[in-house]
Amino acid sequence: MSEESGLKRELGLADLVLTQILYVVGLSWVGAAAKLGSSQIVFWLAAMLLFYLPQALVVIDLSRRFPLEGGLYQWTKRGLGDGLAFMVVWNLWVYAIVLLGAFGIQVANAIVYMLGARGSGLINNHAFINAVSGALIAALVLVSIKGLSLSKWVHNIGAVLLLCAFALLLSLPFIGIARGTVRAYHPFAVTLPALSLLSLNIFGKLAVGALSGFEYVAVLAGESRDPKRSIGRSVMIAAPIIAVMFIMGTSVILAFTSPDKVDLIGPIPQAFRAAFGSAGAVAVIVPFAVFAVTSRTVANSSVLFTATSRMPMVAGWDNLMPAWFTRLHPRYKTPANSILFVGACAMAFALAGTAGVGEQEAFQLLDNAAGIFYGLTYLALFAIPILGFRAAGASERSPLWLRIAAAAGFATTMLYVVLSIFPIVDVVSWFAFAAKIASVVGIANAIGAALYLAANRRRSRASHLVVDGTP
Repeated sequence: MSEESGLKRELGLADLVLTQILYVVGLSWVGAAAKLGSSQIVFWLAAMLLFYLPQALVVIDLSRRFPLEGGLYQWTKRGLGDGLAFMVVWNLWVYAIVLLGAFGIQVANAIVYMLGARGSGLINNHAFINAVSGALIAALVLVSIKGLSLSKWVHNIGAVLLLCAFALLLSLPFIGIARGTVRAYHPFAVTLPALSLLSLNIFGKLAVGALSGFEYVAVLAGESRDPKRSIGRSVMIAAPIIAVMFIMGTSVILAFTSPDKVDLIGPIPQAFRAAFGSAGAVAVIVPFAVFAVTSRTVANSSVLFTATSRMPMVAGWDNLMPAWFTRLHPRYKTPANSILFVGACAMAFALAGTAGVGEQEAFQLLDNAAGIFYGLTYLALFAIPILGFRAAGASERSPLWLRIAAAAGFATTMLYVVLSIFPIVDVVSWFAFAAKIASVVGIANAIGAALYLAANRRRSRASHLVVDGTP
C-alpha cells in the first residue's frame, strides 16, 4: 500500500465498466464462434457456464479480499507464494507483448477493408503490416507515459465506439432483408453440436480466449477509486452486456458468411463489406463501421499496454525485478522505464510473428501463443480459491460453492491450453505450427523461471547481509 501511494487514482466505476466491455469483447472471437455454424449458441452457453460465471465469481471475491495494484499478481502471491506469483507476472507480460503484435495485424487488416479494392495490394504485405504495428506501438508508449488521465479517455471512447459498431452490426441482417441481400435471419437457430478436435478447440477459445479479462482491470486497483467495491460492481454490470454482444454478434456473422469462409482476423469488417458491398451511398457506412471497430482494437491495445507495464513495476516492489522498472515519471507518475521496455519487446515480437508466413497463419501463431500464456495465468487464478490462502498466513478457505466454480474454470482452462497448440485455419504444416507454439511457450517459461531463481538468490543474499550486519 505504501508503494501505491505515489500513483494517481484516476478510474471511477463508469471507467471500469467501459474498460471491462472494451477489454473482454475481442473482435475476432465472433469469427471463431461462427466456425461452429448454428451450434455456436450451445458452445457460447457452455463456455459461459463453465468459465465465464466461475471467472466472475472468483474475481469479485479476490478483488474484495485484496484490492491492490497488481491484481492477479498480488492474489497469487498471497494464495500460492512468490514463485508462482512471479510466473503469473511473467506469463501476463509475455502474453501482452505477443498479443500486441497480433493487434498490429488486426489494424492493418481493418485498413485494407476500409480501402476496399484500392487496398487489395496490401494483403499479406509485411512491410505495410510492420509499419502499422510500429506506429501503433509508438502511440501506445506515448499515451501510456502520459498516464490514465489521458489513456482512460482513449479506453472510454474506444468502448463507446465499440458499442455503436455492435449496435450497427446487429442491425445488418434487417438491412440485408430490406435490400434483398439476406433471405431470412434466424439468430436463435440451434443445432446439436458435433464434438471434434476442432469444435473443442474453438470451445476453449470461446471460453478462455473470448470470455476472459474480468481480472485484468484489477491490475490497476491502485489507480482506481474505491477498488474494493468498484471492481466487483463493474464485473456485474458489464457481464450481461458482453454476453449479448458475443452471441448476437456471431449470429450476424453467420447471416452473411458461411463458416468455412469466415475471416478470423476481421470477421466484423467482413460482415459489413458483405452487407453493403461497394455500391451506392450506403457504402459510406462501411468505412465508418470498420473505423469504429478498429478504434476498439487500438483502445484495447492501450488497456493491455497500460496494465502490462505495471507488471514489472509491482514485481520490482518485491525485489523480483530490477528497481529500474519501479521508477515513476517525475511529472506523470507512471512507470516510464517499464513502458519503454514493453514497447521495445512488443515491436520485436510483431516483427518476428510475420516472418516467413501468411497473414492468417501469422495471426493464428501470435494469437494461440498469447492465449496459452494467458491461460496459464488463469490456472493460477482458479487454483487460489481451491487451495486457500496459506501463503498469506490465513487459515480460512473459500466457500464450497466457489471452490466448485473454480474447479470448473480450472478444467476448462486446462482444455484450452492443451488444444491451443493446434490451428483452426489451414496452415503449411500442423506439426511446424504446434512446434513453434510449444517452443515459444516452453522457452519463455524456462527463462521466467531462471529469472525468478536468480532474483530470489539476490534477495536472499541481501537479507542475510542485513541480518549479519556485514557490508
